[in-house]
Amino acid sequence: MQKIICIKNLDCAACAAELQEELAQVKGITAPEVDFVTQRVRLSYETEEALKKAIDLISHFEEVEITDGTASFKRERHLKELISIAVALALFIPALILELTGTGSEWIPFGLYLGAFAAAGWSVILNACKNVPKAFRGGLHLGLLLDENLLMIIAAAGAFALRESMEGGIVMILYQIGELLQSMAVGSSRGAIKRLMDLKSSIAIRITENGQEEIAPEQLQIGDTVLIRKGDKIPADCILLEGVAAIDTKSITGEAYLREVNAGGEILSGCVNTGNAVKAEVLRLASESAAAKILELVENSASQKAKPEKFITKFARVYTPVVVLVALLVAIVPPLFDGNRFDEWIPRALNFLVISCPCALVISVPLTYFSGVGSLARRGVLAKGAVYLDRLAGVKVAAFDKTGTLTEGKFSIANVNGGERVLLLAAAAEKNSSHPLAQAFSDVKVKGAQSCEELSGLGLSAVVDGKTVLVGSGRLMAERGIQYEAVAGSNLAVYVAEDGVFLGSVEIEDRVRTEAADALNGLKKAGIKHIAVLTGDTRERAETSLSVLPVDEICAELLPDEKPKHAERLKENGTLLYVGDGINDTPVMTASDISFAMGGLGSDAAIETSDFVLAGDSLSAIPKAIKGAKKTRKIVIENILLSIGIKIGLMALSLCGVIPLWAAVLGDTGVMLLAVLNSMRMRLKIK
Repeated sequence: MQKIICIKNLDCAACAAELQEELAQVKGITAPEVDFVTQRVRLSYETEEALKKAIDLISHFEEVEITDGTASFKRERHLKELISIAVALALFIPALILELTGTGSEWIPFGLYLGAFAAAGWSVILNACKNVPKAFRGGLHLGLLLDENLLMIIAAAGAFALRESMEGGIVMILYQIGELLQSMAVGSSRGAIKRLMDLKSSIAIRITENGQEEIAPEQLQIGDTVLIRKGDKIPADCILLEGVAAIDTKSITGEAYLREVNAGGEILSGCVNTGNAVKAEVLRLASESAAAKILELVENSASQKAKPEKFITKFARVYTPVVVLVALLVAIVPPLFDGNRFDEWIPRALNFLVISCPCALVISVPLTYFSGVGSLARRGVLAKGAVYLDRLAGVKVAAFDKTGTLTEGKFSIANVNGGERVLLLAAAAEKNSSHPLAQAFSDVKVKGAQSCEELSGLGLSAVVDGKTVLVGSGRLMAERGIQYEAVAGSNLAVYVAEDGVFLGSVEIEDRVRTEAADALNGLKKAGIKHIAVLTGDTRERAETSLSVLPVDEICAELLPDEKPKHAERLKENGTLLYVGDGINDTPVMTASDISFAMGGLGSDAAIETSDFVLAGDSLSAIPKAIKGAKKTRKIVIENILLSIGIKIGLMALSLCGVIPLWAAVLGDTGVMLLAVLNSMRMRLKIK
């Protein structure tokens, strides 16, 4: 069983790693994931007793508190940290002036420096002390013992011991300033989640026989009628009952334009009604709405970590103990061969210890991926995890389903060949079908068939008035040995036969999406080398209807089980992206390297199977998603190279005795801030 626990006051990546390590030691708890950005703990538990122990551990971990999921995103004022830093500076600055001017006893500056160290570092000392018993619980855990808190205490204490009091004081002040800036940067990213939370409407106005009532959107039931006033957020996915609605869809699709919806059209939760008040019928529960899907996918995406994230987490666990050991060797071994000059090598070892802190990597890499996932969500693309961003960045080949993906999927009857009976029989069979084509017959008033069987990829076999009726593709007619008159043109033909005799056909029209051409051209510009269409339609119709699109290959007349075979062939040319909308697309989605589902029109099965969901069904979001994924990966690589490169340089300088301890701390803090600020570039517009 799985459990997601919302928390607050978990303020650093190192603390998250410590908590995760402790949870992994609880018997009956497996695969714990702690994310300090989203303030969530995800874990699997075998028994209720194990879950109870995990909750107790979380609630007693430092200052962490378990919440209902809303308190985590309140604005942090950082008052405690600001007061500590202000008091420390108030003591440090006079001490520095006294030391530089040589006024008074040398013990006065020493006392003020020590006071500055205590004012800035009391929380660091407290955290380090708390970690000592944890580190020896169930064996020795060096990752918990030798964290950045202990590193800073060792560095500052060493400076005081070497009579470098000014450095001992400034070390802790600079460290706390860095921690404050880090917390503010992370808080900014949490603010992005808060803005996503604003997608959810706080109230819904339900219309009943007794009038209107204000209720929580979660209380709405499918089929309820709601009033949506001008300026109201839509509380749940609905069908417009009357009139025309002007809907601002930017919060869902990321596109800054108004969309006109006519009666019978779908309006998604989270969007805003900018026109007159309208009435709508609830189509889905609030918990299953578009806004709910966005929030759930973004918040849960942290559990699907990319390879660099996993590497950095494992790297940090072994890196810090190794660094402490190296620093210890630097302090002891070289002096033995250099005239016992410990006073010269110990400061170098302390510098090395401070500079080597892995905070820049531990913080910036997951923050970049989280910002990437959030950036795509604001543009209507929901990623199920950071791991999929890495895959998407490497896509070279794209394949699309045709009906409902490249076309609008809004079917209507264009022509009937063979008279009214052909239409009535087709409608009677389609009344029992869940296939999207069935919506074309929804307005035909006729009783449904007595029984109906879906023939995968072919059509339907039904019993109408005691006779066997076949409704489907030309392939169905051919397989049953029925002579039929093929329909030419771009319309989809549904052929009808009764007791083995061909009666006629119904032509269904489905227009190509208006944004499809621009979207496919955008894919080409984003680096896609080859675009294919996998469809069950006839080649002639597919080629005719898709002639306006920049498609390189059309694979037509495919059954659902044939699409994965073509996907495997296409993967030989590079990483494959597949975009689909229906249940029959789930096998090929599984076979592809990365997949998108159409969120509004798409089936639940397709959405469940896919790696990304297009919340607003806009194909134009796919090129932006690819560019966003590439930008995310680029920033992650930049941060890794930046952090490691600068740290190696500073370590070398510290071993050579070129830089003082305060400069080492400033360098470490500077690298961390540069990496965090670089990661926040994901918040900028994706062109």
